[in-house]
Amino acid sequence: MQIQRRSFIRGVVSLAGASLLSGISGINGSRAEAADRRKLTGWADRSGVLTDLNVCIGCRRCEKACNEENSLPVPDHPFDDLSVLERHRRTNAGAYTVVNRYYLPDWLATPMYRKVQCNHCEEPACASACPVGAIKKSPEGAVIYNEDVCIGCRYCMTACPFYIPAFDWFNARTPAIKKCDMCYSRITRGRLPACVEACPVEALVFGKRKQLIELARDRIADEPHRYSDHIYGEYEAGGTGWLYISGAPFRQLDFPEDLGDKPLPELTKEFLSAVPGVLVIWPALLGGFYMFTRNRNCSQSGPAAGQNGNEVSNASHSK
Repeated sequence: MQIQRRSFIRGVVSLAGASLLSGISGINGSRAEAADRRKLTGWADRSGVLTDLNVCIGCRRCEKACNEENSLPVPDHPFDDLSVLERHRRTNAGAYTVVNRYYLPDWLATPMYRKVQCNHCEEPACASACPVGAIKKSPEGAVIYNEDVCIGCRYCMTACPFYIPAFDWFNARTPAIKKCDMCYSRITRGRLPACVEACPVEALVFGKRKQLIELARDRIADEPHRYSDHIYGEYEAGGTGWLYISGAPFRQLDFPEDLGDKPLPELTKEFLSAVPGVLVIWPALLGGFYMFTRNRNCSQSGPAAGQNGNEVSNASHSK
């Protein structure tokens, strides 16, 4: 049966319209959901870590502890080799935390060190961006990842304002997202994160987030000449579970300072809610055009093929 052009176009437009309306309703729903999220204050008893950059000595023992706890590959340079601090590094699938060194002669005579890892946002954009719920904020405060649910879309990598989630390109059979999970298996058993436990100078303090903020304020108030009056992570991107205090401006330590104080999921959710609608509309349009073209070609080539066949048959009989 031939498909009429007008009927086909009417059907495709109807399907596209229904899909588009579904996408729009999803956007409206996500806005309402985002509005509700603004009222959230996180889990009341959640934990976090306070990093005092004035205390850190850059020994890299936190890196070693993290590597061993998570059974990560042995690095090219041993952890007692501090020459790696000569360049600024990023976390990746083989290193969930790294320490970078900064020389700031205008502020301090000695170098400063910054420990980098997942900041465990209060309302994580990575979790909001994940379409299958592979990343979640736990009641304990850690942002955790379920590899069995992940579909490998890597939206979390794009959504994270700190560029932390890393894709494991080295394991072709089971590629997955890799990042710090605040040693979730340890803290749920009443133990400290491995990096906190390994720090020899107690530059890292694990505890309830509310108490860590109070501790940070006390240190700043007690020694205002040594600390900037700023707790990084208290409000940035809606707040993070990993907090920092420092004697130097955070912008000079490569901390992003343009994140605002509102949770980012309300921005990512509105965009990503339109994705399912797009995935329905385009396959419907392209598939429909393909069917229409194929049927039209068949209807046009059929009689011609029949005529050619008759001509061949008649020619053979005439012989």
